[in-house]
Amino acid sequence: MVNAITLAGVSEDLEFGSFLLMSRGEAKDSSRGRKYILANTFEALVGAIYLDQGYNQAESFIQTNLINKKLPAIVAGQTFKDAKSLFQEKSQAVLGITPVYKVLEQWGPDHDRRFKSGVFLDEELVADGEGASKQEAEIEAAKAGLMVKNWQI
Repeated sequence: MVNAITLAGVSEDLEFGSFLLMSRGEAKDSSRGRKYILANTFEALVGAIYLDQGYNQAESFIQTNLINKKLPAIVAGQTFKDAKSLFQEKSQAVLGITPVYKVLEQWGPDHDRRFKSGVFLDEELVADGEGASKQEAEIEAAKAGLMVKNWQI
């Protein structure tokens, strides 16, 4: 349930972007980078509330802004079932093996890096995927792995 996309959505709902000092490009952009900035902002605010006002206030903030507002849509759309979690559940249930992800390649300049990651079951490379981050590449590898193993739900 708690991932960068969900937290970025909550941050957008709360208009956190208008309180952040970002470059013009980041402020106008709706890319992955901006979403991570907004998600991190939500996490930082929860941490600040916890440190300043304690657990109960932090929990109340999360309940009000995340659980109560986002949970019904998350459950209805089953967006909590990401490819990496599904692949891990299936591989452990069917084979008793926990998958491992490894970066196979990376290329491009620092500001526009691309990654190719593979998902392995023991020594077997099941599938690979590409993305603008290691995490995106792993998600794509997991999606491909679900198809290769015919583990789609």
